[in-house]
Amino acid sequence: MDGADNQPATLHATFSALRDDLGRRIIGQAALVERLLVALLADGHLLVEGAPGLAKTTAIRVLAGRLDADFARVQFTPDLLPADLTGTEVWRPQEGRFEFQSGPIFHSILLADEINRAPAKVQSALLEAMGERQVTVGRHTYALPPLFLVMATQNPIEQEGTFPLPEAQLDRFLMHVRIGYPQVDAEAEILRLAREQARMAVAPTPHVESQQITQAEVMAARAAVLDLHVAPSVERYVIELVVASRDAARYDPNLARRIGWGASPRGSIALERCARAYAWLAGRDFVTPDDVRAVAPDVLRHRILPSYEATAEGWDGDRLTAELLRLVPLP
Repeated sequence: MDGADNQPATLHATFSALRDDLGRRIIGQAALVERLLVALLADGHLLVEGAPGLAKTTAIRVLAGRLDADFARVQFTPDLLPADLTGTEVWRPQEGRFEFQSGPIFHSILLADEINRAPAKVQSALLEAMGERQVTVGRHTYALPPLFLVMATQNPIEQEGTFPLPEAQLDRFLMHVRIGYPQVDAEAEILRLAREQARMAVAPTPHVESQQITQAEVMAARAAVLDLHVAPSVERYVIELVVASRDAARYDPNLARRIGWGASPRGSIALERCARAYAWLAGRDFVTPDDVRAVAPDVLRHRILPSYEATAEGWDGDRLTAELLRLVPLP
């Protein structure tokens, strides 16, 4: 078998090894690891919501360390300014001109930590970068790197002093992932790993770094994901799920009353792209309805908004998505 024939298998082996490596270092958060890789392969951004101490920051740091890409972390706070994120033009009196100094948003992998603590102006600056892959400062527009992944985090515990993300900003995220506490066995493994890391800090030992995945390999894997076969019936199922969020009366009038706002066509695109990446990571060259159902909650929970009445009844995007998955028939 020649190199060209073997390339898809080699690419898949590379990303399978990456998933295994992340799983060994991010214990008890298999879903987060998988969703990170899905976002990377589907060329989208990730919003992760979870309590403090659940390895959200560690996960994106470890992923960035395995990629041949630069990484930046920005702690979002109420006093953060857009220029702190995008950069600013600095006057050079010796040269009589302004010089642009780029901000952390120009890194390939960006962690936006506690994004809902920043005011709307900062959130809107990130909106352009995520949606248009460019940043405008003054009269000039600057392109972002071809590989550009934002992982934003939210803390669901403390809501005082936060600025909830507007729907337009939420829709820019490919997925909204909610993570919980690890199981007992996983937490025991976390303790063991923490002890090992503490010992290494006291008495460092030579560490052999894993081979980094190049950006060319990431782009090739994205192309392989786009080459997966999606049957017309599966594509129709994707569309039916999203359209049903806007026209649920066809399935259940009560559900239609509970949905205040459905998913846009961007939801269909995200659902299909994520299902492709999920299937590719599973080693298949085709997408099944189960792949669509596996990623649908994370893709749709932030795109389907409950009505005021439904919110009062305890409904949220998760529950509405689950109901849609129950009502829309499989192909």
